[in-house]
Amino acid sequence: MAIHFWAVAEAAAEKRHISAHSEAVGYAAGIMTWVLAGSVLAVTKIVITELPPWMYCSARAVLSALILLPLVTAHYHEMIAFLRKRWPEAAFIGAIGLGLVQGTLFTALSYASAASVGIVFATVPMLTMVAAHFVLDERMNAWQALGALVAFAGIVVIAVRGSMTQLLGLQIEFGDIITLGAVVMFTGYSILLKRAKFELAPLPLIVILMMAGGLAALPFALFEVSNGYRADFTLKGSLAFLYTITIGGALMYICYNWCIEVLGAARAGLLVYTQMIFATFFGWLILGEQVEWYHYAGAGLIIIGIVLVTLLRPKQARSPAE
Repeated sequence: MAIHFWAVAEAAAEKRHISAHSEAVGYAAGIMTWVLAGSVLAVTKIVITELPPWMYCSARAVLSALILLPLVTAHYHEMIAFLRKRWPEAAFIGAIGLGLVQGTLFTALSYASAASVGIVFATVPMLTMVAAHFVLDERMNAWQALGALVAFAGIVVIAVRGSMTQLLGLQIEFGDIITLGAVVMFTGYSILLKRAKFELAPLPLIVILMMAGGLAALPFALFEVSNGYRADFTLKGSLAFLYTITIGGALMYICYNWCIEVLGAARAGLLVYTQMIFATFFGWLILGEQVEWYHYAGAGLIIIGIVLVTLLRPKQARSPAE
């Protein structure tokens, strides 16, 4: 999903700058990014009924990267130099973020609604900030700690379907457990990106990471084949798959790349939380999913947590030169 590009852009935030394009265009590109990302969660549920999750993960990552490849021709020499110097790190990080995370997320969609997956996964940027406090020594205040706890409570409400009986009996929905696994892995992926500080523009970097992710998902796809899983495409499934690698794949990443060029990574990143709204909407529109009261309650708690974590973050100390 486009949230992978958020991690790349956020990790390179210090190297971005706001261009001369109008802010309105930047925000429009950003909103379009998360509209497409939300739609992909719903459309993916159609695809994985005809193409197993890990086969889909591997194929989507590689094909989307190949579509984007002609758009980064100006960076070919930089990409080659980058790979010669840092390919093991890039391969490892890409394998986690664009391989294991996506494959796990697509598997979760086999058991949970697009709304549940979209809402729970929207906590990733916030949890990344909290994890960065412990791993990278980034500052975090008491309000942010409270926000993390409130958001976690929101995840629990959704996971137990608002039932105290399920909570006390630790009866958590399997799809939500898998989604939480993807959230934890993605948080680690984001932290690794921050620590790596790759000196490469976001779009060519995401192409490299996507190729690594597609290759990392391939063994799991072969395992599916060995266990009798096969692609069984209908016209509907074929069109859905085509959508996820073109409009919901390559175009989505292009939109977000444009957004961060106009707005900068910090302001562009604030739009990431709208994905949960669009995922819920498209789950209802495309799949006929019902939005239950616990979705609203959980989303409300998560939004409160996000506000506490992102808007009440401590001010960074100014350097003597500033």
